[in-house]
Amino acid sequence: MTNNDIFRRIRYTFDLKDNTIVNIFALADVSVTQEQVTAWLKKDEDDAFVTMKNRELAAFLNGFISFKRGKREGPQPAPETQLNNNMVFQKLRIALNMKTEDILEVFEQVGLPLSPHELSAFFRKPSHKNYRECKDQILRNFLMGVQRQLRPTAEGSGSNP
Repeated sequence: MTNNDIFRRIRYTFDLKDNTIVNIFALADVSVTQEQVTAWLKKDEDDAFVTMKNRELAAFLNGFISFKRGKREGPQPAPETQLNNNMVFQKLRIALNMKTEDILEVFEQVGLPLSPHELSAFFRKPSHKNYRECKDQILRNFLMGVQRQLRPTAEGSGSNP
C-alpha cells in the first residue's frame, strides 16, 4: 500500500474533512496547507496528484494519535523518515486505543482470523526472533475492518476509496 492509499482510507473511514486534517498535522507540530492535503488525496492518475512522503504520513499518524487520544505534554515526537506497515499498524492501534481482542475482532469481521501470537509478532521489535513483517494485505484488511465497524452503511454502496 502506498502512503497515499493509507492516508485516503483513514480519511474516508473517520470522515475527516480537509481542515480537520490540517489541524491533525498541527497537533504533530507540522504545518501543511489544504492544497497539500487535496493533492495527496487525488487519484494516482490525476495530474495534480502528489506522492506523500514517509515523514508526512508519520506526522499525520502522530497527529492522529493526539487527535484521538489527546495531545501529550511537552514536545511532540518527531515524525519518522522511514516508515513501514508495522509502524503504521502500531500507530493506528495506539490512536484507536485498541487491545488485542479488539484487533482480532476486526480481522474476524473481514474473514482473516489471526491468533493472538500472530498479531503480537507485528508489534515486536525487528530484532526480536518472533518479529513478523506486516504485509500490505494485513494492513489493508485491518483498515477495511475498522471502516466496516465505523461506516457499516457505506459498505455496499461502492463508495469505498
